[in-house]
Amino acid sequence: MSCFMYDVMGRTVDEPDPEMVRRVLDGLAQADDEHPDVSLAHESGWCLSAFGGDLVVWENPVDDSMAPGEMRDVSREEILQLFGLLAAGDITSVDERPWRR
Repeated sequence: MSCFMYDVMGRTVDEPDPEMVRRVLDGLAQADDEHPDVSLAHESGWCLSAFGGDLVVWENPVDDSMAPGEMRDVSREEILQLFGLLAAGDITSVDERPWRR
């Protein structure tokens, strides 16, 4: 499965390995109002965005039949786990989380 990330400055990282995902998430320390998040997008159209303050948004901008979901107070380890699941194409496991829609 194919995926890519955007770092906090909007640069693209193709097929990030787990270490690169950690480094991109570390970039949230430099987030500001103009560059508030990092994201991982899967070829299926599903995307996870992580914001400073432990907010994660789950959405599929290609298919608007399902409203975006969000979770707050998500630990860094859980964010890493979610990004890993999405990178592996395990959409079902990510979608089963308690998203607030």
